Amino acid sequence: MPAVDDILFSRRRAERFAQLLDEANGARRHHVRSRVDGQLAPLVAVGQRLSVDPPAVEVDQDFRTGLRAMLLATAEREGMGTAPAASEPATTTARGRLLPAVTARRARARGAILVGIAAGAIAVSGISAASENAVPGDALYGMKRSTERAQLALASSDISRGQLFLDFARTRLGEAAKLRGDRIGYSAVLDDMDADTRQGVRLLTTAAVQRAESGSLDTLNSFVTSQRRAVSGLVDGSTRADRDRTQRSLHLLDSIRERSDELRAAIACGLPVPSASDTLGPAPSTCPGAR
Repeated sequence: MPAVDDILFSRRRAERFAQLLDEANGARRHHVRSRVDGQLAPLVAVGQRLSVDPPAVEVDQDFRTGLRAMLLATAEREGMGTAPAASEPATTTARGRLLPAVTARRARARGAILVGIAAGAIAVSGISAASENAVPGDALYGMKRSTERAQLALASSDISRGQLFLDFARTRLGEAAKLRGDRIGYSAVLDDMDADTRQGVRLLTTAAVQRAESGSLDTLNSFVTSQRRAVSGLVDGSTRADRDRTQRSLHLLDSIRERSDELRAAIACGLPVPSASDTLGPAPSTCPGAR
């Protein structure tokens, strides 16, 4: 069950997103700025793009049915449409139903959030379907990357963000496979892949050390094993320049596995949280007695 602080933070972030989306569409601006505005900016940009140029993609009927059921369940759980408490001043809705003044405001906010969730879920699913195969240079590639930034903005924890970055690194690998022979494009997308990999590794290794548990390291090891196998497959039949660039990515994956093993040993022998760090996160010292 999520912590109360996480629930409140997620709700406030959702409400702030609704405000920013309204402002982007011409509504009155709120004078108070929020510290999450920068994180939500990519998602707001996606919403603006959708209003101008919606993707011509049909949403699967099963998805629509499941989304409707989720929204109805959420509305019922949040108490939208329930009778008012007798002790609170009431306000009349458009359909003549009475709601307490405070409840009415909350209902409107929750309704806006639910509508945003519905529209966002349908829109993002359409974007994903339309742009999932896009590569650098394609018209939809910018939308694909904006969707990824939006996912990061809505992630609930550093572990979730770390896992997302690793997913993005896998996506960059698929793009690289389509760009072999294009020396500049291939190298650039591998640069992005390695950057996403480092970001994800730093978040997951830091979480592992702070929690003194190796679950995040297990995730890293699984990633390294599958990713290294796939990256090695890019070497066959490639040009010399592409092979040299690919070797750099393989070296990075080897370094990550080595760091993961070092951190696992440090956690097992109870070493304190490392004070030193680098692009892969905490850099532990060697356990006493280790060779």
